[in-house]
Amino acid sequence: MAAPAEVKKRYEKLKKAVNHYRTQRHVYDKEEIPLEVEDSLKHELSEIEKEYPDLISSDSPSQRVAGSPLPQFKKVAHTIAQWSFNDAFSEEEMRDFDKRVKRFLGLPLLQDIEYTVELKIDGLKIILQYEKGLLKTAATRGDGRVGEDVTHNVRTIESVPLLLSRPVDVIVEGEVWMSEKILEAVNKARKNNTEPLFANPRNAAAGSIRQLDPKIAASRKLDTFIYDVAQTSEDLPETQVAELQYLRELDFKVNPHFKLVSSIEGAIKYWETWKKKNKTQGYWIDGVVVKVNERRLQERLGYTGKGPRYAIAFKFPAEQVTTVVEDIVLQVGRTGVLTPVAHLRPVSVAGSVVSRATLHNEDEIKRLDVRVGDTVLLQKAGDVIPDIVKVLTELRTGKEKTFKWPTHIPECGGDGRIERVPGTAAWRCVARDSFAVQRRVLRHFASKHALDIEGLGESTVDLLLEKGLVHSFDDFFTLKEGDVLELEGFAEVSAKKLIASIEKTRKHIPLSRLITGLSIPHVGEETAFLLARNFKTIDDIAEATLEKLVEIDGVGSIVAKAIYDWFREKENVALILRLKKLLTIESEKLTSAKKLPLEGKTFVLTGTMKSLSRDEAKEKLRTLGADVSSSVSKNTFAVVAGEEPGSKLDKARELGVQVLSENEFLKMLR
Repeated sequence: MAAPAEVKKRYEKLKKAVNHYRTQRHVYDKEEIPLEVEDSLKHELSEIEKEYPDLISSDSPSQRVAGSPLPQFKKVAHTIAQWSFNDAFSEEEMRDFDKRVKRFLGLPLLQDIEYTVELKIDGLKIILQYEKGLLKTAATRGDGRVGEDVTHNVRTIESVPLLLSRPVDVIVEGEVWMSEKILEAVNKARKNNTEPLFANPRNAAAGSIRQLDPKIAASRKLDTFIYDVAQTSEDLPETQVAELQYLRELDFKVNPHFKLVSSIEGAIKYWETWKKKNKTQGYWIDGVVVKVNERRLQERLGYTGKGPRYAIAFKFPAEQVTTVVEDIVLQVGRTGVLTPVAHLRPVSVAGSVVSRATLHNEDEIKRLDVRVGDTVLLQKAGDVIPDIVKVLTELRTGKEKTFKWPTHIPECGGDGRIERVPGTAAWRCVARDSFAVQRRVLRHFASKHALDIEGLGESTVDLLLEKGLVHSFDDFFTLKEGDVLELEGFAEVSAKKLIASIEKTRKHIPLSRLITGLSIPHVGEETAFLLARNFKTIDDIAEATLEKLVEIDGVGSIVAKAIYDWFREKENVALILRLKKLLTIESEKLTSAKKLPLEGKTFVLTGTMKSLSRDEAKEKLRTLGADVSSSVSKNTFAVVAGEEPGSKLDKARELGVQVLSENEFLKMLR
């Protein structure tokens, strides 16, 4: 039924009024009418739409949460390439930036340049595109060229106008964030539902904007600050300050704390001020952004490979805390290299509790002069491994113990001697075939992550090694029932069962699993899979040039060099020859010419799933054409989070990477 003219008129007035009060409340923090009055207007508008659904338009306040949950996010190619800022961490680096700007522009170093300084909001970057004033799409930054369409969630954010103050075609950029007050409420609800808590507002904002169900995003009360015009059908403002004013005129929410300064020293002073009070705003600030104010100079400066020459992010110091070193322990790796690890009094830093920090090598211990019992400054930036950056020597009591690098350790076997690797700061076991190293290597070879030999668990491997029945990988495949009967706890039936299991494995070994099991330095499951997918046989890998290895997407120069060197060591060449005689090594199944549904997408798994194991999940993903990685990056398509997920979940939320629950993952597989 068509709406009468007077109803249409009333509807348009209501819509205009509600949008006006929304802008005043959420963009300018002005309450022109009480919230309950605004809610009453919204209710009347909603009632009219129920009776006359043909009136509903995309800019209606009722359409902020609309539609059903999405099965997955669509990709969006950015009209304007998205850059990230280069970072500075000290006053000296900022002055160097100022000098670079002047040199590029051909200006005297003593001449001052005007800069606009703005707070760097620690949230999720968002790109909004409007056509004739109407919101068309909202996308994440992604890799700078392609992002993900999150329009359905961004529409729920009250500070994002669905209709601009005038019908302009414009693309703007900004930050989605969550207040600490809202985070507290969200985490309280998650705790009641026994869900993992968000570590900080940044992770919460990123996780919320990438929900498939817009109702969840709406419940999180997200907010925005818009700071840049990427493209407009109108004349671009001549300065950065004017650009921020222009955004305000269009009804975008702009952070009010920007400032025009006459020199780089003014920018540094602004940074010093906000470094002291950055916790006072209710949203996270991780630094300030400094931009050349004049657009004509910005255009002359242009861009480098990573970001604009005319701007830089002046970061606040990484989050730091103090704790106590309770012990320093040497860990023996599978290659025999020793790593000193500081055992710390547990402490919360950058949103997570840590109790370990690597000290890297002997030189690092000497440089820091770190001792057992020392109070130390611990730094953790983002999701990286925490570092001890300084010892607070003024807190020493005299009872601290200097760590003395040993000449022998029992874990190295034999006489336990250790040696420094020539040309490096690393130490390793002299006996490369020591029990500790052999045990780690052989356990790994038989484990579910490598050859997955059923019945050959860690305790059985240890017994075989202690009895001298195995020394190398190929020894497993020459074992007989009589050999196994020598082991404590084995009878005739169990011995037959183990030998049968080894025989079964021997006849069908996927190339990727064999590579994983070889303990090649820097090569884990994912790299092994990449090698197996790019080379048909073990001989192809062994004969590959360094250049060919580096060409593989996902294999860097360090990893490529480790692979290349490993296959050229005489003992490894001999080992591969022996294994080829004993094993049936199967090439990875070639995918059909038909494009697989998850081809080109990278997944990361974290936590435990009830319905399938980690290996089963990986296999299903690879069958569908996906890649599986052990670390989260901006190129990750999705993180699958099971029960008790680790730091990978926090990293995903920080980067705005899609997070799938077990149920969502299973639906996607189906």
